[in-house]
Amino acid sequence: VQLVESGGGLVQPGGSLRLSCAASGRTFSRSAMGWFRQAPGKEREFVSTINWSGGRTYYADSVKGRFTISRDNAKNELYLQMNSLKPEDTAVYYCAADTYSDYVRLYEYEYDTWGQGTQVTVSS
Repeated sequence: VQLVESGGGLVQPGGSLRLSCAASGRTFSRSAMGWFRQAPGKEREFVSTINWSGGRTYYADSVKGRFTISRDNAKNELYLQMNSLKPEDTAVYYCAADTYSDYVRLYEYEYDTWGQGTQVTVSS
């Protein structure tokens, strides 16, 4: 699996963005997927994860109720809908795949494939 993120950009506080992650390879539909982010000067942190079918999701407390993860296995794509964005959401966002598991994965070390990241900046 190879992953390419898109959809990042500059948005005002309270605004919305939708990130996409295009996957190549035949294992996407059987892979657990996740979103992580890394703010300047900080360690990369977990944002959200989804199982192979999309029926199970999990979110970091900091984004719960504002972000929604989803996937379209027919299109080999992963999404992150981000609403009510805050300045503290500013970071490079990465999508990741655990090609050895189809369940939700919460920890960075569990993922074996990463995208290059897309910048999200929340500022007025």
